[in-house]
Amino acid sequence: MVKRRDFFRNSLIGTAGIALGGMAFECKSPNSSPSAATPGPVPKDWHTDPEWSKIKYGEWGGPGVSAGPGPMDTILVKDYAPRSSVITTETFLPKAKYPAIDCHIHVVANTPQEVTEWVKTMDEVGLDKSIILTEATGSAFDALVKLFPKAHPGRFLLFCGIDMSDIDKPDYSERVVAELVRCHKEGALGVGEVIDKGFGIAEDPALPRNKRLHIDDARLDAFWEKCAELKMPVNLHVADHPSCWTPLDVFQERSPDYQHFNMFGKDVPSYEEMISMRNRIVEKHPKTTFIACHLGNQGHDLAKLSIALDKYPNLYLDTSARDYEIGRTPRASAKFLTKYKNRVFFGTDQGREKSLYQIHWRLLESADEYFAGRVGWRYYGLELPDQVLEALYRGNATRIFDLPKLG
Repeated sequence: MVKRRDFFRNSLIGTAGIALGGMAFECKSPNSSPSAATPGPVPKDWHTDPEWSKIKYGEWGGPGVSAGPGPMDTILVKDYAPRSSVITTETFLPKAKYPAIDCHIHVVANTPQEVTEWVKTMDEVGLDKSIILTEATGSAFDALVKLFPKAHPGRFLLFCGIDMSDIDKPDYSERVVAELVRCHKEGALGVGEVIDKGFGIAEDPALPRNKRLHIDDARLDAFWEKCAELKMPVNLHVADHPSCWTPLDVFQERSPDYQHFNMFGKDVPSYEEMISMRNRIVEKHPKTTFIACHLGNQGHDLAKLSIALDKYPNLYLDTSARDYEIGRTPRASAKFLTKYKNRVFFGTDQGREKSLYQIHWRLLESADEYFAGRVGWRYYGLELPDQVLEALYRGNATRIFDLPKLG
């Protein structure tokens, strides 16, 4: 472990980020002038707070050195990028060990040229197919069919969205099913990403709670059943990382880069209520295949996630955008992915850069330690067994989506 002096003392999250140090400070916008500044309150000395000390240092009792003032007291956490002194193995994996299928990506190319460039990158990194979660319906979905699968047969598969027009009209349930059937005829493989973080599928904070269309709304029952009939899996994003429901204060787990996702104090159900909402529709529609993306937003608690998988055989997961969860708990995550090797799909959800795919191969295939991650946390390679990699990369997608088997 790298030892570094403790300078995260007395940190407070403000409108401009997290200020460090033991002196009074103020939060001001980048455009404010020095003359307009007003003295801010003297922040609490968190070193005297036993809860803060326990959370920060665990049972060690403190940093082990005497903290003192210095230039780093003025550094903001959002600007902090420590250069590691650890020297360890660095594995470069240009291609996936098995031809892979990215089961969670969005429309990250908008012209025929960009799509062609994407296919070239896929070839270079060993990605056989990309499943694009378009969230689109109507003419927008039809245009994407022409841009992707018709232009590059076999390389792209599309999920459609849910028609959100006139959801309060009496005929909505019939119309939303009709559009699903139409999209399926146009080539939609599944549905998603269906997002409900608390404001409903429309993600409209202006709607009062009794007007929101949540995933467990009875108006969607026929829709979920039609998905089962058409054998269209549903990629479901319910809730978000649990830190989003905690205050933006010194105990906030996520860095300021993620504060715009925060739901604390907003007019939304709790994190626990959202997970219960997801479980209700999975249980209510047992013939429908639901893929809870981002490790179901429960990657921080694999024990509870295991309970859900054991209880609901129609519930699956994808790994998209949760590299930090499996990267920071490599032993537990490797055991989890091995146990549920037939229930998890590989996904990225982060663009189409070559390095993005290759860092995923390093995370999943290598035994490298303590390498840089996206959220300021260090990752550790999982070194997954071949049978787990094969299932994760392609086997599960081939089986569940009824795709031609890859060589």
